[in-house]
Amino acid sequence: MKKESQQYLRIHPNDNVLVALVDLPIGFSINIDSKKVVLQETIPAKHKFTIVAMKKDADILMYGVLVGRLNYDLPAGTRLNVDNLRHASESFELGKRNLQWIEPDISKFKDKTFKGYHRSNGAVGTGNYWLVIPMVFCENRNVSVLKSALEEKLGYSIPSKDYSLEVDIMIENYRAGASIDELMKLDFSVAKNELRQAKLFPNVDGIKFLNHDMGCGGTRMDSDALCGLLAGYITNPNVAGATILSLGCQHAQSSILKQEIYQRDPSFDKPLYIFEQQEEGTENKLIENAIKSIFSGLILANQLQREDAPLSKLCIGLECGGSDGFSGISANPTLGYVSDMLVALGGSVILSEFPELCGVEQQLSDRCVTDSIAEKFMTLMNVYNAKAERDGSGFYMNPSPGNIKDGLITDAIKSAGAAKKGGTSPIVAVADYPMLANQPGLNLLCTPGNDVESTTAEVAAGANLVLFTTGLGTPTGNPIAPVVKVSTNTALYNRMPDIIDINCGTIIDGEETIEEAAHRMLEYVIRVASGEEVPKAVKLGQDDFIPWRRGVSL
Repeated sequence: MKKESQQYLRIHPNDNVLVALVDLPIGFSINIDSKKVVLQETIPAKHKFTIVAMKKDADILMYGVLVGRLNYDLPAGTRLNVDNLRHASESFELGKRNLQWIEPDISKFKDKTFKGYHRSNGAVGTGNYWLVIPMVFCENRNVSVLKSALEEKLGYSIPSKDYSLEVDIMIENYRAGASIDELMKLDFSVAKNELRQAKLFPNVDGIKFLNHDMGCGGTRMDSDALCGLLAGYITNPNVAGATILSLGCQHAQSSILKQEIYQRDPSFDKPLYIFEQQEEGTENKLIENAIKSIFSGLILANQLQREDAPLSKLCIGLECGGSDGFSGISANPTLGYVSDMLVALGGSVILSEFPELCGVEQQLSDRCVTDSIAEKFMTLMNVYNAKAERDGSGFYMNPSPGNIKDGLITDAIKSAGAAKKGGTSPIVAVADYPMLANQPGLNLLCTPGNDVESTTAEVAAGANLVLFTTGLGTPTGNPIAPVVKVSTNTALYNRMPDIIDINCGTIIDGEETIEEAAHRMLEYVIRVASGEEVPKAVKLGQDDFIPWRRGVSL
């Protein structure tokens, strides 16, 4: 049993609700603000409850900001839910710059390095990948043909990822006369321990095939954005070069892709092979030429080796998915502390998911280093939300059923906790999708709240590693950037060890401070960036890649 002080939490001194850190029974008594509060009902862990009697339309404050208003009168000790609470957030405007922040102690890390792949433009990758990319969905089949031909033979397939070995074991035992009970108790560990084909190119981490359903048939805005996104992947420091398959007649033209590449990297010199099927002629000729280019590119990429690089060469994407009521008080603030440490070390961080910044716009805009950057952020927020409203779904509809079940009742509650990933440092740049957001310091990137769309965009914006918090469990990754999964609670860490890398539930359990967890996390990040530690998403081959169509995606 936790000590009483660890059974509930007031996040900010101005908050008029508390968060239950454990299940609190009806009748449980709390002394707060020199008053005794008796719970009117059981309060599940992660949920919020009132500490004073409140009238209809009263403001609910969490993290020191407005997160909702009551639909009717509530006595003290009542749990907030979707019935008694509605979304509400403060308006925002251009304010004074608030650039004061307390830099964390980085003495432990200031001389540390990671081993990465140095590119000619000065960027450093945490991985070394070759990309095979279709310019249009018509080329997806050809990309799949290349994947089938190359991946396993070159040693880049993930063992048993299609579970065919497990099926083989079932078939073998069934034919041998095993009963249903015996089949249900079979041990598949032999399948999991299958020996992989040795890598022909040991300094190349993989060939990644980025299938998508775009490139033609939609708006020119979407096809242009796709070209920008793909250019972001090709120029990402984790990529050695790329083979591009184009049909020829689609909206997403190779010429646009090249323009986007040189816009991001004017001195671009990576190997880039582009094949247009309508010019090549037969599919056989296209595939053969693509194979030759990939093999040649791998030979060049294999010439690179990991070398020491300062931590300032890290660009970390900050992401959350499957959030819960502990996200804003354990894992997200830990990412925020890591973010501040990296900024102090000269590195870059990216905070995205604009629908999940609703309600904290004033604080974030005030942290922008110039008025023009603040105005850009506020404009992007207003335009995005207005479009969502026109389409019948504003930011207020962002929380998912899983979020709500675990205590994130309104979008403003979710946003106030999500914004903690960005720490407290000044905001040096605001970028719209799918542009770069990799300036030294804290960058804001306009993306949806959708986990995979946002992660996909962060990597295109320059992230060479992603920290991803989750309270419910989200099995996702990225083709070229390692995605480190961070749990908000210990129960999830114990329940889903196959997808979670780091547990921040230790903060809720009272075993560790946010600073201690952040130090532990940055040490892990350095090992991952050096190729010494492989995150679960990479081991599982979770190469999720979803471009954002510039419609409403919350």
